Amino acid sequence: MPRRTFATESRTALVRRARRINRELEVTYPDAHCELDFADAWQLLVATILSAQTTDKRVNLVTPVLFARYRTPADLAAAELADVEAIIQSTGFFRAKSRAVVSMAQAVCERFGGEVPNRLEDLVTLPGVGRKSANVVLGNAFGTPGITVDTHVGRLARRFGWTTHDDPVKVEHDLAALFPRRDWTMLCHRLIWHGRRRCHSRRPACGVCPVARLCPSYGAGPTDPVVAERLLRDVEPDTVSEGAT
Repeated sequence: MPRRTFATESRTALVRRARRINRELEVTYPDAHCELDFADAWQLLVATILSAQTTDKRVNLVTPVLFARYRTPADLAAAELADVEAIIQSTGFFRAKSRAVVSMAQAVCERFGGEVPNRLEDLVTLPGVGRKSANVVLGNAFGTPGITVDTHVGRLARRFGWTTHDDPVKVEHDLAALFPRRDWTMLCHRLIWHGRRRCHSRRPACGVCPVARLCPSYGAGPTDPVVAERLLRDVEPDTVSEGAT
């Protein structure tokens, strides 16, 4: 399949192509979902902070222990940093993450009555919580559509020609203009699954990509189906090779 060019693509054509890619990814990944384990907004908020520069799989190994010991924001707000550090050490950057989650818990208790706020403008005021983490919580715990621009979403958005920006906020705005609000959360799950399983940063599996004919970056990785097939991943690896997820 020759590499296609979309340099002269109209705005209408871009929107149509973007939405067609989303539909194709929906078929390819019908079970796409947030891969962090959580029971409520509080647990998801903590897990999202811990997921920086590590894998969801690694976070899911430590959060059951953490939440068994600290069941509520008040419990974690009163925790000793050394105790939290010992539990989350395997996630990396554990000292900074411990300070972040304890400070965040204190802020939730002091400013929001122990309840995780359900508005973006409130969530981003919490220690350790940026727009990416806030949108994860809004979309998956509160059902409020949000665009989560992690390393995979940003990379794929650029490869698909949906944005030319590296800044996550600008990427978020570009994607918001292409897709209906109702699609935002699931779009991000599909992009993340595609990025983890096929469209890798170094060697994307172009030869077995379901949206190859719609992608201006086709050819960035092996196009031979046999070679590309070897690059497929069924699950997220337990090592970080592409930056924060």
